[in-house]
Amino acid sequence: MLTREQSYLRMLKSTVNMQWNIASILDAKAAETEKMKNWYLNHIHAEVFDSHQKQLGQSLQLHEQVIEMIDGITKLNMGIVSVMRAVLKENEDEDEVEV
Repeated sequence: MLTREQSYLRMLKSTVNMQWNIASILDAKAAETEKMKNWYLNHIHAEVFDSHQKQLGQSLQLHEQVIEMIDGITKLNMGIVSVMRAVLKENEDEDEVEV
């Protein structure tokens, strides 16, 4: 059976793994975005679209994808914050008892 301290340590290790994965995802997304940017700069011009409305729609679609990614990462980070608060609050409570 795990002690409370061991449980918190496991939670923190999981948090570290999540942060590492988030960093890897962001690194891959940055590389992908750079490639997409270069492709768009070389291939997409106003003349490619039949109307301004279609051009605007394509831009909005790209921005929606970026916003979804940011939203997902924000939710992951909020979960990490919850874990950190639980562990830190418990440590503060223990420090107060020891004094």
